[in-house]
Amino acid sequence: MKRRTFIKLSTLSGLGITVLPNLSFTLPLISPEELMGKGSPKLLGSHFKLRKEAYEAFQAMRSEALKDNINIQVVSSFRDFAHQNRIWNRKFKSFTKQGLSPVSAIEKIIEYSTIPGTSRHHWGTDIDIIDSNPKQPKNVLLAKHFEGTGPYRKLKDWMDKNANNFGFFLVYTDNEQRKGFKYEPWHYSYKPLSELYLKEYLDLDILELLKNENIIGKENFTAEFINNYIENNISDINPELLP
Repeated sequence: MKRRTFIKLSTLSGLGITVLPNLSFTLPLISPEELMGKGSPKLLGSHFKLRKEAYEAFQAMRSEALKDNINIQVVSSFRDFAHQNRIWNRKFKSFTKQGLSPVSAIEKIIEYSTIPGTSRHHWGTDIDIIDSNPKQPKNVLLAKHFEGTGPYRKLKDWMDKNANNFGFFLVYTDNEQRKGFKYEPWHYSYKPLSELYLKEYLDLDILELLKNENIIGKENFTAEFINNYIENNISDINPELLP
């Protein structure tokens, strides 16, 4: 696949959805600012926002899931830098007030949350989802709700069988050999765009860019820490999503 070029998905067999053959388009350049959630991407949606291609693919997937009485609801999609920074600051302050050192607080945060400027949600390609049909638990984004007799088990089974046909892939799998962020059965990424954006992102000098941002605790972002973070948290994902 050429850089910044996406060739259409193959015909979605068995789902009544056809993509015209030989359809292609060229992606515009995506700036470092946009990759870090500080640009002004063109997004579609009201309750949630995604880039056009991802939004349309999601709506097709959602329509198909409704036929099986699964109502896919997006609980998180595009998040800009400021939004991610608020999440980071809240958690950092909470953990340090509990007595954790700044370094320990950062390690605790990055079990599930990204450093501002490094989130895949900055790209408008990723979603966190639940099924809105079952009775909702208090904290919806817990792995146990997607397993066993959890309320979202039916959703997970459906996504395991069908999501890839629409271009969506689980990001943080339950592979025991995987490092970095913990298993997130709710987090999916639209591969035709996100794999290209990841390639662009990994070309950036991430440490230098983060040094220029107003992030609490950034003085603890050593070169070794960021290199490990890139290797384990950003890059150690579902291999289907790697460029």
